[in-house]
Amino acid sequence: MSAKRILITGSNGLLGQKLIHLILDCSNHTLLATSKGSNRVQSREDFSFTSMDITDQANVIDVVANFRPDVIINTAAMTNVDACESNKDACVSMNINGVENLVNACLAHNIHLIHLSTDFVFDGDAGPYKEDDTPNPLSFYGQSKYDAEQIILNSGLKNWSIARTIIIYGLVENMSRSNIILWAKSALEKGSVINIVDDQFRSPTYANDLAKGCLLIAEKEKNGIFHLSGKDSMSILELVERVADFYGLEKSNINPIKTSSLNQAAKRPPVTGFILNKANQELGYSPLSFNEGLKALTEELENIK
Repeated sequence: MSAKRILITGSNGLLGQKLIHLILDCSNHTLLATSKGSNRVQSREDFSFTSMDITDQANVIDVVANFRPDVIINTAAMTNVDACESNKDACVSMNINGVENLVNACLAHNIHLIHLSTDFVFDGDAGPYKEDDTPNPLSFYGQSKYDAEQIILNSGLKNWSIARTIIIYGLVENMSRSNIILWAKSALEKGSVINIVDDQFRSPTYANDLAKGCLLIAEKEKNGIFHLSGKDSMSILELVERVADFYGLEKSNINPIKTSSLNQAAKRPPVTGFILNKANQELGYSPLSFNEGLKALTEELENIK
């Protein structure tokens, strides 16, 4: 396998940081990490970083032309589902226009674009889903991610991949937002009563696994759509109860509720989850079980103490 020049967008995020460490530790690829704002990965100095805003077309053209990557892995996105519903212009700018800017840069320089998408492109009536099932997003966020997929599919790009995923969890430096496992663990440790929906079902994804899946796509030069998630599906309630069990925390503080009681701005798909056969067979993608993921996360937490 030949060494590649890989540019990551959204490198300050959970997946972006995991990709930085994976590429530096487990490959001989040349890496350029990019994110809006300054670099949050302070624990190492063996990679290049430049600030890049994917919504700024001139900025994208300049950075890509200077680095000349073989692969761009686009992890940058507006992912707060309710914020996307209430601020649609910002969502379109990031999730649609930003992807158009990257597509145009990839077309200009014959770059393989690997774009991160979501289970929220589906309506949740028939999960778990395989790659060729028909999307039907319920929220503006889901629609924006589906529109971005369509831009890529119809772009004429020679090399493109879409990696859809579900609820990412893990630990990185200077996290700008938490994730459900860390949030639930922290809340239950404090003795807080937490309301958790029992009528949404997902496949939580360990961020390290997702990073490995994205790098496998790049290294194997695979085109098309791939579903990359954890292997276990469960309700959000069961997910939180399993976190409590794993860490020996009190489950009586977990209060089951229905999604309808939350009055959220955006609708959520009730049952997603992915069928991973294609990723298993074509990529060799082999994610951890949920309990294995919790063990790995615990090791990460202990390493920062």
